[in-house]
Amino acid sequence: MNLVVTGATGGAGSWVVDHFASAGHDVVGIDLERPPREPENATFLAADLAEQGQAWEAVLDSDPDAVIHFAGVPRMGIASGTETFLNNVSSTYHVFEAAGRAGADVIWSSSESLYGMPFAAEPFLPEYLPIDEAHPMRPEDGYGASKLVGEELAAKTVRKHGVSVASIRPSWIQYPGEYRATDGNDAFDPRTAEPSGNFWSYVDVRDVVSIVDAAVDAVLEGDIDGHEAYHAMAAENYLGRPTVEVIEAVFGDLPDDCSLEGEQSAFSTAKARTELGWEPEHSWREAEDETVDGPAFLEG
Repeated sequence: MNLVVTGATGGAGSWVVDHFASAGHDVVGIDLERPPREPENATFLAADLAEQGQAWEAVLDSDPDAVIHFAGVPRMGIASGTETFLNNVSSTYHVFEAAGRAGADVIWSSSESLYGMPFAAEPFLPEYLPIDEAHPMRPEDGYGASKLVGEELAAKTVRKHGVSVASIRPSWIQYPGEYRATDGNDAFDPRTAEPSGNFWSYVDVRDVVSIVDAAVDAVLEGDIDGHEAYHAMAAENYLGRPTVEVIEAVFGDLPDDCSLEGEQSAFSTAKARTELGWEPEHSWREAEDETVDGPAFLEG
């Protein structure tokens, strides 16, 4: 199988490249810079995907069966909101259009941020818990808005080119042995804690890789016909406390429709389980201190 992976030297993208190249697939990785070395079955191109010509040439010349799009500014606070929005939307538009012209299905990294809660100026609760993929989307920041527009571009690509697109909506991605999410757990006090826009959810990068793998199989086998979105979250919050109790204590209220139990994640992954056969396998309790080698091709 021929695959293009964008954002190939980034956090999650590099793990995706490593996984598919190790499985024997031919991978073309695209990022602003090439890595120090190339693993077996992978080659890398340096390209600015916000530039149409570079994006089209890099994707079309690779003749992919599928494109896995992980390039872009990964959150607010790295660049201005305007630059974040423009970069993410333009690169996504160019990559999707090139994939469609190549007849390649797409799996790409959308985000939980399109619901609007993570970067909202004033914290607000969802309409119901757990949040599923049908929840209203109300972003007011450049990052969340870029992901909402990206999913509209996904639907446009399906209509125009007849390919299929799977939008993966991960929560805060964590890396084994480097779980930033749990750094403040010992000092966490719900009476004084700041509201969390993702309600203390997270996902291990290895589970992101596994849902991408499942989505690749689904689009190529025709199990996804058109555009579908899927949550990718760990099964529980990263605090080790009952989710409902924490949300109520910090936010001062709960949605009327709330059916969470114990430490269950505020986001439902039932759709991914039913349609992709995917479930998260990793928990912060083991993974935060776990020693796992990351992609070796990033090392000089």
